[in-house]
Amino acid sequence: MAKGSTIQLDVELDENKMPEKIYWQAAEGGVVNPVEAKAFMLSIWDLNESAALRIDLWTKKMMVDEMNDFFFQTMMTMADTYERATNQKELADEIRTFSAGFKVKMEEEMKKNQL
Repeated sequence: MAKGSTIQLDVELDENKMPEKIYWQAAEGGVVNPVEAKAFMLSIWDLNESAALRIDLWTKKMMVDEMNDFFFQTMMTMADTYERATNQKELADEIRTFSAGFKVKMEEEMKKNQL
C-alpha cells in the first residue's frame, strides 16, 4: 500500500460565515499541532476539466500590508515552483521581474494612502 500524506485546513467562521480563524497542520511535514494563519491560497489542477481550481480565504485580521506581502511572496515562490517544474528559467525570471515591479507599486500605493 502506498504511503499517504494529509494536509489539514480548519476554518472557524463568524455568524456571517466570514473566516474568523484559520488553522493548518501537516504531520508528515513536521507540523503536528495546528498552526494559526491569517490567509491561504490553494490551487488545484483538475485533471478531468484541465482547469485550475482555487480556494482563497483570509481572516478579518489580515491587514492590507500583510496581504501585499502575502501576494508578493506567493508570486515569487510561484516563479520558483514554475522553474523547478518546467526548467524554464527565462519565463520564471519574467514572473520574478513582474513581481518585483508589483511590489514597488504596492509600496507606492501604501505610501499614498498613508498621507
